[in-house]
Amino acid sequence: MNLRQKYIAFMTIFGKEVKRSFRTWKQTFIPSIITTVLYFLIFGTFIGSQIKSIGGVSYMTFIVPGLVMMAVMMNSFQSMLSKFYFLKFQKTIQEILISPMPAWLVVFSYLSSSVFNGLLIGSLIFGSAFLFETIPVAHPFLAILVVVLVSSFFALLGLINAIYAKTFDDMNIVQTFFLTPLTYLGGIFYSIKLLPEVWQNVSHFNPILYMVNSFRYSILGFSDITITTCLLVILGGIAIAFSWVLYLFKTGRGMKA
Repeated sequence: MNLRQKYIAFMTIFGKEVKRSFRTWKQTFIPSIITTVLYFLIFGTFIGSQIKSIGGVSYMTFIVPGLVMMAVMMNSFQSMLSKFYFLKFQKTIQEILISPMPAWLVVFSYLSSSVFNGLLIGSLIFGSAFLFETIPVAHPFLAILVVVLVSSFFALLGLINAIYAKTFDDMNIVQTFFLTPLTYLGGIFYSIKLLPEVWQNVSHFNPILYMVNSFRYSILGFSDITITTCLLVILGGIAIAFSWVLYLFKTGRGMKA
């Protein structure tokens, strides 16, 4: 394929997925917004009023970056998981595998649509936080970069899950038993500096901690972990996940009938 053909192929997949997201906006965007606003209301307003400030900001302000990240992560993972699983279920994945499109272009096209959704859902939820409190933005361009990177990583995880899933029940195993616990233990609602030292050390093995803290740094200007370390962990995760996905595509493992 020449450059023009690759561009057309990319825009075809990207445009189709973006249109699908807007067509199903009640399932794509609304649940995440409602859930996060409830977190703002319950934890930020009701419980937060009883908690002293953290890092010199109110508890409501402190949890906003983490809640935005949680919504971006879950939305990116679930959207990629559902779209690819049903491509397998309907056998239309075979058309993609036999097309002249290189594997990296197929992955990048679907990945771009998930990143677009992640940026949109992150913007909507961050905007809704201003209904409760004015939130400063210390590093706006870094915040956008972090959302793009984290959305990419979780979309790739969703794709891997979809490829290996053989039944509808398999779609929920990773999220229920791994992602959800790691997310709630990833420093969204607390600073790990408040934990005993042994649990601080254990928390450093949780990759979501680095994602939450990278976005918290970009919004509030401080975090429990240096921004350089956070970005290196995220980029490393993306490199591993992307390589894994390319291997699965090239071998057809989990996708061929």
